[in-house]
Order: sequence, then C-alpha cells, then structure tokens
Amino acid sequence: MAMPADAGRIRDLLHAARAHDPTSRQPLFLLDRGRPVPVGSVAHRHRAPVLHWAGWSGLGARCSVHDGGLLLDAGAQADVRQALLARLAADLRRQGLIEGWRDELFPVQALDALPTHAGGPPALTRIERASARFWGTLTFGAHCNGYVADADARPVALWIGERAADKAVDPGRLDNLIGAGVPDGQTPAQALLREAWEEAGLHPAQLQRVRTGSVLELLRDRPEGLQREHLHVHDLELPAGLQPVNQDGEVARFHLLPIAEALEAARDGRMTVDAALATLDFAQRHRLLDAAGLCAEDLEGLDALRWQPPRP
Repeated sequence: MAMPADAGRIRDLLHAARAHDPTSRQPLFLLDRGRPVPVGSVAHRHRAPVLHWAGWSGLGARCSVHDGGLLLDAGAQADVRQALLARLAADLRRQGLIEGWRDELFPVQALDALPTHAGGPPALTRIERASARFWGTLTFGAHCNGYVADADARPVALWIGERAADKAVDPGRLDNLIGAGVPDGQTPAQALLREAWEEAGLHPAQLQRVRTGSVLELLRDRPEGLQREHLHVHDLELPAGLQPVNQDGEVARFHLLPIAEALEAARDGRMTVDAALATLDFAQRHRLLDAAGLCAEDLEGLDALRWQPPRP
C-alpha cells in the first residue's frame, strides 16, 4: 500500500532531524583532569587545519591523534581553554572554514551530558557560537509554542512567527512564537525569558504559565558542520486578543494559525526544521493530530527523537 503524501512528508521531516553521515567526521576529545572527554567531532577535511595549527606550540598546548580522532590539550582551566580556542577559531574564520560570527559564547559539554530544563553541568570551556557546528559540539535550544485555547482549555490556534527576510539562517521561514539558542550561563528557561521580549514583546510576568514539554535530540549534517542539539520544547497559553510584537527586527510578522493550518505548515516545509518538530511535538502531546488528518502512527519517528531519562 502506498504511503499517504502527508505521512510521507512527515517522515521526511523526522528523517531530516537525524540526517547525519557518521563516516564524514571523526571524534573530538578535550583533555580534562587527565582524561580524554568526548565533546564533539571534526569533519575529515578539517583534520589537517586543526591538527597542524601553528598556534599549538606557541601557546604551550597541543593537538594529537587519539582513538580515531583528535585530542585537544588546551590547559586545565576553562578560561584558558576559551582563550586558546578563540584564537584557533579566529584563524579558522580567516581561512573561511567558520562563517556567520555571532559574538556569543556557547558552553562546551561532554557529549553524555544529561539534558534538563534546569541546565547542564558546568561547562568544560566556551566557544564562539558560530564555531559550534564546526566542532560538532552539543548545543541547547529552547522553543516555545504559544497557543490560544477554547473554553474547554483545548488549544485551537498557534502563534507562528515569520522570520525576517534578512535573517542569516532560514530567512522568511515560519517559526515558533519564541526560539532561542541557549548561551553559556543560561538555562533553557532563562533563554526563553530573554528572547520572549526580544522576539515577541512578552514580559516575564506573561510567561508565568509556561510549561515544559519534550526534549528533542537533533543530529543533522549542515553546510556549516554538524548540528548536535538538545531542543527543549515549551508551551505557553496566551489570552485571546493578545498580539505578540517583535522588538529586535528578526521577526517580520506573527500569524495566529488554526491548529490544522499550523500543522500543515510544519508538514509542508514552510517552517524551520526545529520549529516544525516543536509544533508536531506540541500537537502530539495535546492530542491534536486529527486536526490535520494525521494519526499517531504518522509520528512514530518523533518518539525516537525524544530524550528519555536513563533507567536506574
């Protein structure tokens, strides 16, 4: 029996969340307290520029081959490591290997760090956000589904943002009410509070009813490297009549879409991959799939993306 077109597009989307060729990269380790800690990966074509970087010897650090990958010995202190990796990233940027500089620091965590809405363990070091995918390090995102409910508290519409045409990433695509990368020193909840005002003009008091949803694990090959991300999904019921207003120029406009239309946008590729996954996660958790003619079997692959706490 042929697969319905709608279900096929959903499966393509779920596949895109894990579209990674593991043979294209090699492991990256950071020496910490005398032991190699896996923190990411490096594309094979970038092995030589990293391994033979002239700055290693001059800074009293070194890069060596270890367990089929690269081991960085960048000192024992997080701030020392940060300074050294910043110099390396600047050189890689000059070579055109890192693009889209953000002047924002992301934490470097062990790859086995447990995702929690309260934040992770202390960072081993910090790197420029734009270099995270070059290094294939674990990053954290926070998205919020802003919805309007009926008298029975059932969601009937979602606030969907349209990204500005001049955005460096995914210009003009549809997005969730709030979407944030989680920088160093912030939890996903804190990142949402910050972005809530910048993206939607919402004050902290208006986020008191935000609820945590799933944590989705993404592993995607991208032109700039590898997106290895824990996407923390949240839900926020907003009163009817409230109009989100963007403050930082990164959202062109907001649309209040009935649930069926929002799911169609997620299914048809009009949303960013992250936003589409967060929207489908919301719909499945709130049992709204029938609004777009979908069923639980169509989203079986979504369960595989959800992080589950380890059993004792």
